[in-house]
Amino acid sequence: HTKPSLPLPMASLMDDVTAEIFLRLPPDEPEHLFRAALVCKPWLRVLRDPSFRRRYSVFHRAPPLLGLLHRLQVFEGDPAARLAPTTAAPLSPYPDLSRTRPLDCRHGRVLLHVGVGAWHFVVWDPVTGEQHRLPEPGIPWLIYTAAVFCAVPGCDHLDCHGGPFRVVFLVTEDCTDLVKAAVYSSETGAWSTPVTMDAGCDVQHRRDAIAAGFYYTPYVQPRRGAVIGDEAYFTLRWGNPVVKYNWSKNRISMIDPPTKDVYKPGVRKEYGNHVALMVMEDSSLGFACVEGSSLHLWSRKVNAQGDAGWVHCRAILLESVIPVASSDDKPFVVGCAEGVGVIFVSTGAGLFTIKLDSGLVKKVAESGVYFSVLPYMSFYTPDRGRFPSLAEITDV
Repeated sequence: HTKPSLPLPMASLMDDVTAEIFLRLPPDEPEHLFRAALVCKPWLRVLRDPSFRRRYSVFHRAPPLLGLLHRLQVFEGDPAARLAPTTAAPLSPYPDLSRTRPLDCRHGRVLLHVGVGAWHFVVWDPVTGEQHRLPEPGIPWLIYTAAVFCAVPGCDHLDCHGGPFRVVFLVTEDCTDLVKAAVYSSETGAWSTPVTMDAGCDVQHRRDAIAAGFYYTPYVQPRRGAVIGDEAYFTLRWGNPVVKYNWSKNRISMIDPPTKDVYKPGVRKEYGNHVALMVMEDSSLGFACVEGSSLHLWSRKVNAQGDAGWVHCRAILLESVIPVASSDDKPFVVGCAEGVGVIFVSTGAGLFTIKLDSGLVKKVAESGVYFSVLPYMSFYTPDRGRFPSLAEITDV
């Protein structure tokens, strides 16, 4: 006997009801969607429909955290070449390359610097496994940082897979110690002409360093930056001034940090190099750092006269919420996850996240050397996932 099928209007209604239920499954536990997809073909059909993926991402508003990479300072060497998963989602294997440095994670992509033969970059999508290779811009680098981001005009970045992208590369040039930047476009397959930061931008920071007894070089910090519109933001050593690179105008400028007393050279070194730049909810530039035993957040606002300045947003006392290994152990800010309001803090007891809206603290990794955490965030749905069992269900 064959099972009678439902009339088309009734089947369509059932699909709609089923989809509404599936929409409410938590995106940071993607295994639930895949288990549902394996129950029956009608459910698989609903979950593999591209329209469901779009509705799911809009419903949850921000991609979940799926994994972590991180960067170290130059003298600390390169971290292990792996994307540490934070969920049960089986992401595509880390590219099988002999030497890689993760530089950034953003908009569903990971940017790797690869030292196999001639140094080059690889933009990798851990959900789809897609990879793009691109050359360096031809700047002899001493120390550097970079950012990768979606280049689709008007994109809300909820479902960035495939499509055009850009890469910003900011360096302290070897031999000259000049700060230079360039941007790569996947649409043209070419880098812009490198631009140099004007020497007058960092005069005060140079004076502060010399007064504190340090030899000053404008070293680019190898930490994750922030991208807002046509501008990418990074930090320099010695005081954590913020470098702003407008890639559409190919122009570099500098912004003073929120409070010079904490971050000037030679003062409170245990905190001085550990900050994080972030995009705030209102799309302004955010700056996070630990001062004393509190996490401080600033936002760069523009007043009615059009002048931009730092505004202190809040302070979170860490003593009672973040575990430490000993009385001498100090917490450090090592990154943020944009869109979900999460700050990463490292102590001798491990790597922790703090949710800014609830204050919830969660341990996400064991203790180690962390300088800049790179959170990989993306929706992971059955139409793009890599669960092997799905290949067995083909007649949909």
